[in-house]
Amino acid sequence: MKIALSASRPAEAGCLIFPIAKGAAIAPAIAAHALAGDAAAASRFAGETAALVELFVTEGGQTMRVLLVGTGEGKPADYERAGAAVVARLLTSGVTQAVVDGAGVDATSLAHLGLGALLRSWRIDTYRTKLAEKAKPTLATLTLQSDAVDLPALWADREALAQGVAFTRELVSEPANILYPESFVERCRPLADLGIEITVLDEVEMEKLGMGALLGVAQGSARKPRLLALRWDGTGGAQETPLVLVGKGVTFDTGGISIKPAAGMEDMKWDMGGAGAVAGTMKALAARKANAHVVGICGLVENMPDGNAQRPGDIVTTMSGQTVEVLNTDAEGRLVLCDAVWWAQQTWKPETLIDLATLTGAMIVALGHEHGGLFANDDELANRLLAAGQESGDTLWRFPVSDAYDKMLDSPIADMKNIGPRVAGSITAAQFIKRYIQDGVKWAHLDIAGTVWADKPGATWDKGATGYGVRLLDQLIRDHYQA
Repeated sequence: MKIALSASRPAEAGCLIFPIAKGAAIAPAIAAHALAGDAAAASRFAGETAALVELFVTEGGQTMRVLLVGTGEGKPADYERAGAAVVARLLTSGVTQAVVDGAGVDATSLAHLGLGALLRSWRIDTYRTKLAEKAKPTLATLTLQSDAVDLPALWADREALAQGVAFTRELVSEPANILYPESFVERCRPLADLGIEITVLDEVEMEKLGMGALLGVAQGSARKPRLLALRWDGTGGAQETPLVLVGKGVTFDTGGISIKPAAGMEDMKWDMGGAGAVAGTMKALAARKANAHVVGICGLVENMPDGNAQRPGDIVTTMSGQTVEVLNTDAEGRLVLCDAVWWAQQTWKPETLIDLATLTGAMIVALGHEHGGLFANDDELANRLLAAGQESGDTLWRFPVSDAYDKMLDSPIADMKNIGPRVAGSITAAQFIKRYIQDGVKWAHLDIAGTVWADKPGATWDKGATGYGVRLLDQLIRDHYQA
């Protein structure tokens, strides 16, 4: 589905959509406006966010489908949910062209409605060879009707963001036989056309750098690891030091020798959700030509249990020189991240570094699927992220880091263990990464294990990949890291 802009109502529109604020009078610009008001009253509709009333009327000599959609209090999130609700109703309805009557709606709100609609329209049918006719998408175009002169620029910005979210969803959705470290890199190659500078390290280069932790995770797989760096400088060199984002990219996680239970293991194709979010954010920034300097790094491995796989009890030496006793090969994400964040700091000398990872099941136990977990060594950075989460809808909840938790990782034989005790699992995982953050670097760790995938539809997504993280990071960069 695509979003179109028009100052007039397209003649081919088969559905008219009218946004209605909470408590507003219901008199849409159609001849049968009284009927619409009666239908709303009969449905007990009062403009609540994403509530819908559907009716059919005769308009201009033809039968038209009409939707009234509630926009609640009129906040951006209300309009996004309204747009999503419309698309959820119409996507497979048989309607091919629909138009939103934007009279009385400001351009910013209309752009948010379009964003919600476009996000909700995303689906992956790549591998379907049979699909019932009524299950096939029909809605090809949703037109936002408005003569607001600033709508085209506002929509171009929102559309770029949607493209980034869609890219993340695509990466997270692909099965592991299709998406693995090398093919993940290839999926990102076209980002160079948007002006992104791409750097890729292979296993030979990583070995020379001493990335024993990342390579240890990868050694049981036939798929070769990769370290991918995506650099966008929209400031023309004005911002010398970039913001650095680092994503965990375990394209499939069996747990290695510490193998996971078979039930549900298929879900581990999305254990690269952190890297997916980083790649999608970089695409969004480049697509909207963000006036910011950002580097996105993806540590890409597959964790498999073959005869060469890492064993519990092995000791690896990280790029930093610190040693790790690997007590559980299923605590692999932190082993990938520790080398990736060290390389990022050595290469880019950032003032601020944020990592994202589907890191611990303990985070799902703590927060369910409603928030991502936030850990940080800097209160200002933490508060900025919390605010960006509220603004974007990718919400976060802050957890502590402290020396008391850090001691839980001490090993009797190496510098540290890769797991702590059963308690505070998400916190000790964050403490592990913190040991690789260099002095003076502001750091935040986002454990997004419960938010990258949804078993039921949400506000602006269907079941499956949510694209979590892209909107959060994009909002943070808008607010604080643009020149």
